[in-house]
Amino acid sequence: MIRALLTFVAMIAMTGVAYAQQQLQLPGNLLNAPIDGSAASWIIRTFGLLTILSVAPGILIMVTSFPRFVIAFSILRSGMGLATTPSNMILVSLALFMTFYVMAPTFDRAWQNGVEPLMANQIDETEATKRIAEPFREFMVANTRDKDIELFISLAEERGQTMVQGDVADLRVVIPAFMISEIRRGFEIGFLVVLPFLVIDMIVATITMAMGMMMLPPTSISLPFKILFFVLIDGWNLLVGSLVRSFS
Repeated sequence: MIRALLTFVAMIAMTGVAYAQQQLQLPGNLLNAPIDGSAASWIIRTFGLLTILSVAPGILIMVTSFPRFVIAFSILRSGMGLATTPSNMILVSLALFMTFYVMAPTFDRAWQNGVEPLMANQIDETEATKRIAEPFREFMVANTRDKDIELFISLAEERGQTMVQGDVADLRVVIPAFMISEIRRGFEIGFLVVLPFLVIDMIVATITMAMGMMMLPPTSISLPFKILFFVLIDGWNLLVGSLVRSFS
């Protein structure tokens, strides 16, 4: 997890401070004041690092598998009729750790190809940014519908912008296309998850109406049956396994 977070920080930090560091070497410890008098460059690097730490959660949501997990888990909780169980912290934490599990190969490639050479002063910040971003680009393209990418490419062309160089789409096209694709797939999986619970609600409602229990909410009776059904089929194992396998 630490390597994944450091990879995220490095990917965005290089973009923000590459302009200011083109002629400078990255120090071993960004938070230590320099002894060679280059206080301005140290201030810029420290400010860039602190800024990146504040936007890292947003980056995590944009370029990883996190949206699909958290949407599916939220729809599952709503379908079961549980308002606050599991809590938001549990769902977000589970989605976060599953994201690290799915994205581990991508994080490792970004770390080995970009962060480690940069820390060893083998490449500059501009090259490191490209190397770190490339594994994420490949992951996003592999899990994005062609229709969504073509949508943003066509929107850019309408504005006179060229977002494709050769066969490589710009990240400004890939990231929004990936996000709407992930949201769509999250809702698709959520529909399949909530459908059995809807059937249980309909059966219980039909039985209670036939018995003349008009004042008794069907959801209060169906809730234990939905929980029992989900436990008996080992629902968490099936859901998490299906979500992980859904990524290319």
